[in-house]
Amino acid sequence: MKPCSSITALAASNGELEAAILVAQRMLAAYGDSSAVGFSYPQGYGAVTEALRILLHALGAEPDSTSEGRRTVTVPQVPGDRCPAAHVEDPTGCNGPVAVTVLDAHNTGAKGCEHHGARLLASLDGGRVYALPDAPDGAAIRVFKAAASIRPFPWVDGPRTRPSQLSHDENRLRGEDR
Repeated sequence: MKPCSSITALAASNGELEAAILVAQRMLAAYGDSSAVGFSYPQGYGAVTEALRILLHALGAEPDSTSEGRRTVTVPQVPGDRCPAAHVEDPTGCNGPVAVTVLDAHNTGAKGCEHHGARLLASLDGGRVYALPDAPDGAAIRVFKAAASIRPFPWVDGPRTRPSQLSHDENRLRGEDR
């Protein structure tokens, strides 16, 4: 099975997302089992690539640039949505535009406003923060400094007595490391 050549017709009749789902289901049915007779890795790879491309297009999250082998995507935000760095349980709103990327110890990252970037960084062990190219001057430094005074997972209530539950600043004052 080759990628659907009449994707435009499918998109017109079912909507783009429905068409993307249908193509993904067809590709999975045709190429989902590498032990099948006549399976071709190049065809399977092409089918998966095309299905993902169509799905990302339907969701409005197509890759917008390639840099040093890494791809960045633009994820559309609906008004009222918060930045990707905002934790689901964190009730606070964003304080401005997405300005920083916060990376964990495994280089998994999330882009966020300075407020949520600081709250995320405070909740990570071995996290790092980098300003985005269009960020205001000093954004990463402000996030780094703010994170030092914020307790991990600040939206969680309850007593905090262990060093891992306190901010970096509190641990420094007590002479303890997390």
